Amino acid sequence: MKTKQKTVRISIIGFGNVGGGVAEVIKRKREEITRKYGIDIKIVGIADMKSVIVNENGLSDDAIMKLKTGEKPEYVTTLDVIKEVEHEVMVEATPTNVVSGEPGLTHMITALESGRHVVTSNKGPLALQYRKLMELTTKKGKEMRFEATVGGAMPIISLVRENLAGNGIMSIEGILNGTCNYILTRMVEEGLPYEHVLKEAQERGIAEADPSKDVAGTDTAVKLVILANSVFGRDATYKDVDVAGITDITPEALKLANDAGYVIKLIGEVDRDECLKVAPRLVPKDDPLNVGGTLNVATIKTDLAGDITVIGKGAGPIEAASAILSDIIGIYM
Repeated sequence: MKTKQKTVRISIIGFGNVGGGVAEVIKRKREEITRKYGIDIKIVGIADMKSVIVNENGLSDDAIMKLKTGEKPEYVTTLDVIKEVEHEVMVEATPTNVVSGEPGLTHMITALESGRHVVTSNKGPLALQYRKLMELTTKKGKEMRFEATVGGAMPIISLVRENLAGNGIMSIEGILNGTCNYILTRMVEEGLPYEHVLKEAQERGIAEADPSKDVAGTDTAVKLVILANSVFGRDATYKDVDVAGITDITPEALKLANDAGYVIKLIGEVDRDECLKVAPRLVPKDDPLNVGGTLNVATIKTDLAGDITVIGKGAGPIEAASAILSDIIGIYM
């Protein structure tokens, strides 16, 4: 039986690395998605800090590449695009703000109030106002999906909600920041000090010019909050997390651990009770959590399926876009 084709119109709010990655993967995968799932995804609006482009019939690849002022000049602000342009899904890909959640929080509320589904890679709003957003989602009869906020292309939330449905989830622990994992891996491999490896990571584009959110454990903590709320039904915020980063770890400490059969990794832990913690931890060398480089890993402890471990790339524009694309398709499956 042939699947009836459905057109799904989306807006992309925030057109940096992730937003651009979403446009790229849709361009790359459009025909395959239509053939396999009967979904024709059309980008009808893109807005970022510098410009807005709109075409309710679908933006051409050339228009997206040029990102010039679009064919509907009356839509002059991001909120205008969200509210006034006819579309079904808003993709929110602006940078994470863990202080106020803005501007992403307003974008998400506006989209839901306007009858749009929301798919996002933006951690801030979910870490600060998860319950409010979920209540609004339910009230409006829409969906909010956010796989890209925790593990990038590595599925955790969808794995728990779909493949492990019926299981009791007891805890989730793992490495949720590739920058920290790269730094610790290189320090062990070369016996180099933290400052030297951090500079190397920045030169390679693995660490940001301001890496403080990564190395201080903030990024991992925000991801844990999202897991605590979405998987365990808690009402946590970033302030509830016990956080320690990697800046004080020395080559000598790493060598001592190595000689004893361990590695030191920045581990995030959350369970159904009280645990909500980010800290460097000794991990046995043969443990599934011992992955190197920029990889992420998470072990999900369940009451029926036992321990399930997933490993993958937790960052990168195409990797995050992969999770966003999966969420868009998931809304209509």
